Amino acid sequence: MADAKATTRTAAKRAATTTTTEAKPTVKATRAAAKSTPAKKTVTAAAKKAAPAKKVAATKAEPVKKAPRKPTTVICPLSGFEVKPEKPGLSPKTIERLKDSLLEERTRHVQQAADLQAEADQLAAEREGGDTQFDEESGEGDTINIERERDLLLSASAQQIVDEIDRALERIAGGTYGLCLPAGRRINLERLEALPYAETCVDCKARAERRR
Repeated sequence: MADAKATTRTAAKRAATTTTTEAKPTVKATRAAAKSTPAKKTVTAAAKKAAPAKKVAATKAEPVKKAPRKPTTVICPLSGFEVKPEKPGLSPKTIERLKDSLLEERTRHVQQAADLQAEADQLAAEREGGDTQFDEESGEGDTINIERERDLLLSASAQQIVDEIDRALERIAGGTYGLCLPAGRRINLERLEALPYAETCVDCKARAERRR
């Protein structure tokens, strides 16, 4: 019976010794973990110190400059008005109708210019083939010269309109028909219907004539 008790006590001591031995690494690990904690705090503190430096650097960066705003109005070189450039605002149907009118006007003025030029040439031929002395005494030579000069002037005027019509047709092709040429102001439809090759609006035209 005494031997059994002794054996039991010996086994209990051995178990206690084993338990103590196994617990020691746990205590060491705990101490190691405790030592490593300040290192994390040190890293965190360093990161916090570095954060304001980044903010300062961002503050010192130069602001992005905005592009200058484009003016919405211009000064018309013809009239001196301050105007706002616009789009023509004409429908395709209206443009087609005005284009037909331009073509008709062109045909008429081309024929007129040719007829007046031919008449002036005929008057010149008659003046050269006649009796110069007689013409000068009767005054007929002066009359022929006046008529010829008038025909030449009217022919040149008709040809000028033809040139203006050609420019209007070019503006139709370029998509700028219906705008006042000097500054891009819209020409009223009523003016275009009356003068389809008009290059200026009513206001700019009238102001320019008053300034002369």
